[in-house]
Amino acid sequence: MDIVKLIDNKKLVNWRRHLHMYPEIGFNEHETTKYIAEQIAAYPGIEVLRPTETGLVAVLKGGKPGKIIGLRADIDALPILEEADVEFKSKNPGIMHACGHDCHAAMLLGAVDALYKIKESLHGTIKFIFQHAEEVFPGGAKGLIASGVLDDVEAFYGCHVGVESVTGTVGLAAGPVYANADSFSIKIQGRGSHAAGPQASIDPLLIGTEIVQALNFIVSRNIAPHDAAVVTVASFNAGTAHNIIPDTAKMLGTARSYKAEVRDLIESRIKGIAHSICRAYGATCEVEYQRGYNCVVNDEGLHQFLHEIVPKVLPDVVVDKLEPRMGGEDFSEYATIAPAFFARIGAATEGKEYLAHHPGFTINEGCLPIGSALYTAFAAFILKMSY
Repeated sequence: MDIVKLIDNKKLVNWRRHLHMYPEIGFNEHETTKYIAEQIAAYPGIEVLRPTETGLVAVLKGGKPGKIIGLRADIDALPILEEADVEFKSKNPGIMHACGHDCHAAMLLGAVDALYKIKESLHGTIKFIFQHAEEVFPGGAKGLIASGVLDDVEAFYGCHVGVESVTGTVGLAAGPVYANADSFSIKIQGRGSHAAGPQASIDPLLIGTEIVQALNFIVSRNIAPHDAAVVTVASFNAGTAHNIIPDTAKMLGTARSYKAEVRDLIESRIKGIAHSICRAYGATCEVEYQRGYNCVVNDEGLHQFLHEIVPKVLPDVVVDKLEPRMGGEDFSEYATIAPAFFARIGAATEGKEYLAHHPGFTINEGCLPIGSALYTAFAAFILKMSY
């Protein structure tokens, strides 16, 4: 069976462009989920489950009993005003599919279409997971998992388009591919004064700058060089006037890591550094550290499996090594149920590239049939259709 011939590229483009024109923010994807359900209704016999308010799981049973496979695509957009010069520009002001989730959803709908055509040949069941709120912590995966509808799934597959990768490539790797993604805030309580009389103050600005500098030593001096990590202060706010030393200063930041022990160390050091520096200068502080999405770790067995099937299904596609990234992904939650694998689908366009979350973000739609074929092949090969 030639899986590529099962993929309807015209449908993929239409689905993707419709979703792109009507983006919705995480936990508010009501029209998006309604549209997806309407498309799936064209395939009699597929059961549509709504385990969360805006998440959807479609269940396709094969002709014979067998394993249960989960294919996941995220469906939410971002609060960004689109600047991309495309005919199908967002019609929802201030909201944009600037991360490719419209592509993922279209690819998965394409897999529904393809696998439905050969359902009688399949040994098992496929659960198509159209997941809400990947971009909004705590993420949509937790709610879908908590509902219990995925408890019987034996392997999960998901993917993400990447405009930094050439269209016609697929990135695969075992082990960590996305990081533990945490956030922190530090609020310094000092004592304000007139700027002309700084001796009367406990200056939270100066204390804060020292904290920022000290936090930048965590990775270089507390973590082994072979253990990748990031600690970044991305926001620092204090004061309202040129001649007033403020009472307080607040900073926000993120910490990224792959190992649990490194994650623990970073949290401990951030708290210790902030409290110690404040104490030294007579200030106090409140430190909040929020653990976000856990590290996405690709299963070794599924990695080997995909390395075998990609050349069979897509002989013209180049398989690249997927380098670990410091981005966060709640696909990690599915690995708490069963082995899981997350791939990257090359989607670079010609000319200037805008990376994900940029208002000018665009993708090469040539990635759509590749991504859809891999969703299809993952299920079909595991369910023995193609052996």
